[in-house]
Amino acid sequence: MDDKDHAEQFLPLSAARPSWRRMAPALFWGVLSGLSAVLLIGVSAYLITRAAEQPPILYLGLLVVGVRAFALSRAFFRYLERLSSHDAAFSVLGGIRADAFARLEPLAPAQLGGTRRGDLLSRLVRDVDDLVDWPVRVIQPLITSGTIILITLGMLAYFSPAGALILAAFLMVALLLGTTVQARLSGYAESATAGLRGKLADEIVDLVANLEVLITFDAAQDQLRRVREADRDLRRASLRTAAGLGVASAVPVAAAGISAAVLLWLLIDQAVPGRPLGPNFTLPVGTLDGPLLAVFALVPLVVFELFAAVPLAWSARRRVLTSLERMRTLAGPHSAPEPTAVPESTSAPGSAPAPVAAAEDVSEKRTTSSLGLSVENFTVRWPSSETPVSAPVSVQLTPGETLLVTGPSGVGKTALGYGLVGFLENSGQYLLNGRPAEELSPEQLRQQVCLIEQNAHIFDTSLRGNLALAHPQGSESATDEELIEVLQAVGLWEWAQSREGLNTAVGSEGTLVSGGQAQRIAVARGLLSGAPVLVLDEPTAHVDPQAAESLVLHLLTAAAERSVIVFSHLPVPEDLVDHQLHLLPSAAEVR
Repeated sequence: MDDKDHAEQFLPLSAARPSWRRMAPALFWGVLSGLSAVLLIGVSAYLITRAAEQPPILYLGLLVVGVRAFALSRAFFRYLERLSSHDAAFSVLGGIRADAFARLEPLAPAQLGGTRRGDLLSRLVRDVDDLVDWPVRVIQPLITSGTIILITLGMLAYFSPAGALILAAFLMVALLLGTTVQARLSGYAESATAGLRGKLADEIVDLVANLEVLITFDAAQDQLRRVREADRDLRRASLRTAAGLGVASAVPVAAAGISAAVLLWLLIDQAVPGRPLGPNFTLPVGTLDGPLLAVFALVPLVVFELFAAVPLAWSARRRVLTSLERMRTLAGPHSAPEPTAVPESTSAPGSAPAPVAAAEDVSEKRTTSSLGLSVENFTVRWPSSETPVSAPVSVQLTPGETLLVTGPSGVGKTALGYGLVGFLENSGQYLLNGRPAEELSPEQLRQQVCLIEQNAHIFDTSLRGNLALAHPQGSESATDEELIEVLQAVGLWEWAQSREGLNTAVGSEGTLVSGGQAQRIAVARGLLSGAPVLVLDEPTAHVDPQAAESLVLHLLTAAAERSVIVFSHLPVPEDLVDHQLHLLPSAAEVR
């Protein structure tokens, strides 16, 4: 499967379209509303012109009723069409959002590392919302307008085939001219608007999120300048798009006036003297009287009004496809990765041995039990790279054992943790409780292995909210007793009691707690998740040296019944760990 197939599998365009059964009412009411508009102008023109001939009022009664009926039905059917079309579109919007997030979630964080926060937010919010335009502003206008125009041309052809052909010719010219000119004027701007919108969002997020640092180093004005430049580029693209849409709207208006004049000039010779309407009155096909000539002069006005939706729908189509492509580029060729095969042997016969990590077993507790975590010649690699991040690692942990992984910066410790939870592609043998990890879905893998990152995110909510999200049965299933138990295990409950208990506010990104307290909250989440394997990435990175040993003691004691892997630059007391693994740079270039 090539990259294009992967992208289309990631988010197919059909996901933005409601079922035809759901769209049918909107299409039906839309056609009736458009036909009511056409019949209203046609019957009105015929009524006024026929009334000028002063026939008996009885002959005009049906026409008067028709004008009233079509005037009311036009608005009534229009209301039903908008109601049903938006109901159908919004019914799929929630599904699109959930589907987009579900497909992007396995890519985080490694495969989304190149996408900046503001741009990512713009894609997940604005670009996903733009997909709703597919049924409302693309499919429905094209189908309803096309249907109404064909029916109208058929009715006009009954009275004057030549007149219907002339009107059809003007419609084709207006279609080609309107769409071509609009694409020339604003096609590129429309395609670039979504990206420029994402760039502006990204610059604003950088300004707001890093305002304190920017002010401290006197760089706020430079960031404001970048925001203004991004806003200027977006404004220019929006104005160019508006100019193209204006031209696309002006072409049908001009074509309507020209076509009406041409039809009058060419068909006036076919007009015959008016005859009073009566029970036995029939109009020969191909002949026109005065009132019908007025119909041919005025009907093009409403036909082109309906036709104006076609160039606009084509423009909306371009915007939808641009937004869809931006969503698909997040996935890239890794949106549907193939399962990693377990090699039959770790090295080919006669080949030089691969570089390995130096490992020092402190307590010689190594066992052959199938319980716990076991890796053999395990390596990870970044997306779109065949080069391993670190040297192959072989280790086995049983429940209750702790592994300390050390090594210089850049050797691949964090990447190794990402590989253990499936964020990065891996190779080699990887077993969890004797079962190959590639047989597990990403969700099942992370239920077994919980990564507690160096900079764990703290949400701007209460202590209860930050912990409960990790509960395996959902945040609403977390009881206060369970939350208090994990807080006691990590040595944080006394601090919480001195404030507001589980309702203690922690601030945006943990601004109201210290680095050590934030790390304890993150570990408490891991304990609450019930994962049998915990991976701690630099748990003492934000803690002063005096408190580091106490923090590690609390964390490892709390996870005493689980397999724990600790990545650390700082030394950890040997009596707290069962194994040590020192990573050395591999022969490959380290990222």
